[in-house]
Amino acid sequence: MKLHELRDNPGAAKKAKRVGRGPGSGKGKTAGRGIKGQKSRSGVAINAFEGGQMPLYQRLPKRGFNKPNRKKYAVVNLGILQKFIDAGKIDAGKPITEEVLVESGLVRRRLDGVRVLAKGEFSAKVDLAVTGASRQAVAAVEAAGGTLKTAQAAPAAE
Repeated sequence: MKLHELRDNPGAAKKAKRVGRGPGSGKGKTAGRGIKGQKSRSGVAINAFEGGQMPLYQRLPKRGFNKPNRKKYAVVNLGILQKFIDAGKIDAGKPITEEVLVESGLVRRRLDGVRVLAKGEFSAKVDLAVTGASRQAVAAVEAAGGTLKTAQAAPAAE
């Protein structure tokens, strides 16, 4: 094989439609833009334009707020944690930290920390150390005979 024999696979590269190249091309003269009018000119972007009427996105009221420095936690439910312990992916005899949860595959990324919630049945006696936990999760772990330490206090009930 020589350099001049190299070819791309058939159908791998599709040639772009060249517009405005004569009547025989099927896209000559006006290049498929029709005759006159704003959209036939270059440099036109009319996305939400409604013919001078106030556009819908401006007629509707603005709602809500996105906190720029909000924290995003990786959530772990106690029921899933129990499944991982039963399957032997997590050793209940050793302290369970956020790093252990990531290594076991229960949590993909720590994000701003790991927060434990009380969904599901939990019966293992474990020593958990995470960023945060709900009150019910703390109660469920302690009822099973374990301990749950958090880096931050559980939020006050309102």
